[in-house]
Amino acid sequence: MSNYAIKTISENFKMTAFGVTLEDYNDWAGNAAATAAKKAEITENGKLAELLALADGQEYQINYAIDRKAWRGFGVMGAFDAEGAVVLDFLAGDYLVVPGTGADKDRLADEITGRVFGGLLQEIAEYKYVGPGNSIFVRAADNGGFYGEMWLRVKKVEG
Repeated sequence: MSNYAIKTISENFKMTAFGVTLEDYNDWAGNAAATAAKKAEITENGKLAELLALADGQEYQINYAIDRKAWRGFGVMGAFDAEGAVVLDFLAGDYLVVPGTGADKDRLADEITGRVFGGLLQEIAEYKYVGPGNSIFVRAADNGGFYGEMWLRVKKVEG
């Protein structure tokens, strides 16, 4: 069984992010390219750094459903007024928390995401993913590698 925990968040919270709408959820290559282009844009123009300075400095990759379309972005915990950014609502409730470690910061988020959606959600029969979004962060670990966590809102299956 994979390593995960269920944590309860008692209050709704917000995240502020810059992102891109993914027109075709199944266009993996196109979505990866669009996401990478958005990350490069907000890194180069300084908007991501400005947002990180308003918050605690921890960057998150966020997947969310906006107007019934998949959306992916990069942002921070909290509600902030930043031109071009959106403020997303995350609801109180139970969250599936999936940790991971690795040597490559840029690959770790994708590895954890692949593990979650590539089988872990199906293994955990007592909970189902209810969204509307999820977030993942990666930070430097004490051992010189990286540590990350993906958080997804889930609901206990009544049975």
